[in-house]
Amino acid sequence: MAERYTLEDLLAIMARLRDPEGGCPWDREQDFASIAPYTIEEAYEVADAIDRGDFADLREELGDLLLQVVFHAQMARERGLFDFADVAHAIGDKMVRRHPHVFGGVRYPDGEAQSGAWEAIKRAERAARGEPHDASALAGVSRGLPEWKRASKLQQRAAAVGFEWTEPGPMLDKLAEEVAELRAEFAQGADAERLEDELGDVLFVAANLARRAGVDFSRALRRANAKFERRFRRMEQLAWADGKAMTDLRLEEQEALWRRAKAEEVDTRP
Repeated sequence: MAERYTLEDLLAIMARLRDPEGGCPWDREQDFASIAPYTIEEAYEVADAIDRGDFADLREELGDLLLQVVFHAQMARERGLFDFADVAHAIGDKMVRRHPHVFGGVRYPDGEAQSGAWEAIKRAERAARGEPHDASALAGVSRGLPEWKRASKLQQRAAAVGFEWTEPGPMLDKLAEEVAELRAEFAQGADAERLEDELGDVLFVAANLARRAGVDFSRALRRANAKFERRFRRMEQLAWADGKAMTDLRLEEQEALWRRAKAEEVDTRP
């Protein structure tokens, strides 16, 4: 094999892995549905490497994500659907078509006009594909998005036609209202379906708050996860230093360790 692998080499490697005669049994057994979860996972790992500022890891994760594209393209090629070159052509064509202000003579007065034109181009693309006309402001919001992302997209579309609070206060009031309703359902011993409904409302408002604040919901949750993991691991260290395991401690004692771990972080801030 080559000393420095190229994209062409990667395509050849995947074709070899999928070869019915001498390929890898695991790779041969996969299909679009079985590989899809890995594709999603690799995209999140790219985002995680960016969050951590680990660019050596980012290089590796981008390679893993590229492999997912190559894997899907190889499976499609085997079925006579399309190949990697078709994928590259399709995205290149889309980018040129959707950026007439870069690749054509179109000029937009500002970012708002450009965003409006972008949506108009996408509507025209849907019409060209023969999709039924949908005049709703919410038309075209993919159902394949992660639900938090789809919530943000729906809210963004609604905001574009004026259905949005202009200040965070009413949104925070709405969040408090939804939390109160969820609390009431718990108090009444509601079933899982009712709790799911009310909790969904809380999460939907939280996603809207994140969008309005310009905060990426997924990144914010990743940071919260990292914070929890960091503090919990410190709690374990504190317990072990006293010769105890977390399972030996009452909840009140564990909460005291949590407060210590949190206080240590505050004390070490510059």
